[in-house]
Amino acid sequence: MSASETASSYFRKGFGLKAEVQDALTSDYSGRLVDLLRERDYVLTAGDLTVQLAREFGFCYGVERAVEYAYQPRTKFPDRRIFLAGEIIHNPHVNAKLGTMGILFLRPGPNGFDFSQVEPQDVLIVPAFGVTIGDFQTLREKGVVVVDTTCGSVLNVWKRVDSYARDGFTSLIHCKYYHEETRATASQVSKYPGSAYLVVRDMDEARIVCDYIEGHGQRAAFLERFARVASPEFDPDRDLQQIGVANQTTMLARESLAIAERVGEAFARGRGEDYRARNFRTFDTICSATQDRQDAVEALLQEPLDIMLVVGGYNSSNTISLAAICAARVPSYHIEDAECINVASRSIRHRPTGSTEEVVVADWLPAGPMRVGITAGASTPNNKIGETVARVFATRGLELA
Repeated sequence: MSASETASSYFRKGFGLKAEVQDALTSDYSGRLVDLLRERDYVLTAGDLTVQLAREFGFCYGVERAVEYAYQPRTKFPDRRIFLAGEIIHNPHVNAKLGTMGILFLRPGPNGFDFSQVEPQDVLIVPAFGVTIGDFQTLREKGVVVVDTTCGSVLNVWKRVDSYARDGFTSLIHCKYYHEETRATASQVSKYPGSAYLVVRDMDEARIVCDYIEGHGQRAAFLERFARVASPEFDPDRDLQQIGVANQTTMLARESLAIAERVGEAFARGRGEDYRARNFRTFDTICSATQDRQDAVEALLQEPLDIMLVVGGYNSSNTISLAAICAARVPSYHIEDAECINVASRSIRHRPTGSTEEVVVADWLPAGPMRVGITAGASTPNNKIGETVARVFATRGLELA
């Protein structure tokens, strides 16, 4: 494909149709009750029940941009087939809305996306998480119109991993290996033959890496433990000599920073300070929106809360991180949306931190004075937050005008 053909089929900044889709976006996702909370300094009280909303919550700029750009192709190409590689963001309501617009979802398989049904005259939307280098190459070869909504914070991580690989450093990535963003990020090293990556999920796995750096690990056990999450032909004896740390943008910030510090210390203990200075790199690649929402939750938890609600998709990494912060401090419920609150039975259906299954709790909002905190992940629209607030009050028989 020529440069001019590529330019005419690749769109990173939408089609200039923001005004045309704005009414639909406002109708689908705005929340009047959230607006009221902002006007009331993020606090609403009725009877002996108070609800307080974190000051940073819900859609971030990257999500707003991705959703807006996902709406534009249907206006631009009303008669074409439009595909979406995976989910635009991790929110079931947003994805369901795109489905009602006739957008076709491609589900990833064990070897990535199967683009065989996509034809040159079709349109393909790249989600906010991005896609792998191999997927981009396939789409370029097909010549389809590509609408790229990859978040700018994700691109910043890609640039960091690219620089590590270019300089011969192994990228140690703190992330969930199965996440779409992780696959896309790890693929960046493939641009440089011989480059490597290794994924660690948490501090426990980071400690195993640190032990090996300091000469205490066993090669066979190491390779078995990380077989699914390392680059092909990963060799710990070779590939742990120079390390650059990066992270999935939506991980728990304090854990990412602690992992980087621990790996740096392992280099210093095992090989000396001079070696660490030359062969270890780290940068905080948590996105600002993720950090802002975590900071706002920490601030809200300073208040005398009785219960915390965290609203967002169960597969949303940044929402899971918010839920973990809350659960460590106060009784907390991670709910996918307002429908998880059953007003009639006074029960709540939620997913406990660390679990993969929902549970139902009866009488979750006991009688007497209560102060309920609420936050939401960066992929949760305001209308779903507002509906949650309304159901909390309705559980007490209170209706907000």
